[in-house]
Amino acid sequence: MLKAVQTFPVHDEGALRLLREGRIEVEGRLVEATNMTLYCSLSLGGRTAACVYKPVRGERPLWDFPDGTLAAREVAAFEVSQATGWGVVPPTVYRDGPFGPGMCQLWIDTEHEIDLMRLVRSRHPGLRRMAVFDAVVNNADRKGGHLLPLPDGHVYGVDHGVCFAADDKLRTVLWQWRGKPLAPEAAVVLARLARDLESGELGRRLRQLLTLAEVEATWTRVRRLLDTGVHPLPSEDWPAIPWPPI
Repeated sequence: MLKAVQTFPVHDEGALRLLREGRIEVEGRLVEATNMTLYCSLSLGGRTAACVYKPVRGERPLWDFPDGTLAAREVAAFEVSQATGWGVVPPTVYRDGPFGPGMCQLWIDTEHEIDLMRLVRSRHPGLRRMAVFDAVVNNADRKGGHLLPLPDGHVYGVDHGVCFAADDKLRTVLWQWRGKPLAPEAAVVLARLARDLESGELGRRLRQLLTLAEVEATWTRVRRLLDTGVHPLPSEDWPAIPWPPI
């Protein structure tokens, strides 16, 4: 049985400290996940929270991604999310745990009454930002089930292990804005990302988590978005929608 734990604002700096330094206790396993995905409690200095822990040793090999790299890609996605200021990805760190090093991400309690299929088809501004984010990180698996809507209207995205490939692999259910002009807000954020990837802290962090070719490809995708000024179109050489879509 999953243990109820105290929650607190996810943007609290204490959340990252708790994720990095807190004592992890495994409470259960999410059996529907492809890779080993453990539901855990965290405790540190009287603070507690729930988290998802994905150890590297529990990652299944993929033909198109190097073995043992999915956890680092999840953390890289959080770094990009932080740099955008959009809060697309819940707080995520790379750390040691009961089954070795892996990804540790704050658990998010969602708004259960929301119809995911209706949300996926909507023009929710948070999803439009997420569509831009996914184009930047080259998300190969944006399913509807990876959306976490909150009661206050914010939408998080999770499961970013198959991102940042050097080759274009964008697969998503969020094609509502394909070919449409980018929002002015997105253009400002992308310009900042380009600078930060080239000579800032984001580029330094991603080079610790990804290959140099993958970091350079991320910068290229950002520049492409800025140069075209529109949301990308589905590729004719790669399936546009993941399966299953939810």
